[in-house]
Amino acid sequence: MDFHVFDTYVKANDGHTMHFDVITDKKNNEEAIGFAKEWLRSINENDSIVTSEECKFCHSESVSEDIEIEIMTNGYFIVEMEGCPQ
Repeated sequence: MDFHVFDTYVKANDGHTMHFDVITDKKNNEEAIGFAKEWLRSINENDSIVTSEECKFCHSESVSEDIEIEIMTNGYFIVEMEGCPQ
């Protein structure tokens, strides 16, 4: 099964840029944006702006079983790339 990757760049509360991917089984930009906002709230980045300018469909790919289980459970998986909290 292919999953859809949305490349996301968001300005953090302190002004630096966070780069992460939202992976989901839905090829719907609005849902990916909602998942990005949910994850940002979970890391206390409530004020970060996420629109279709910051979160864009990139490609589709297969994923590992662990990631697939998380997507089936939570609706999405976040791959932290750059500038995300440790």
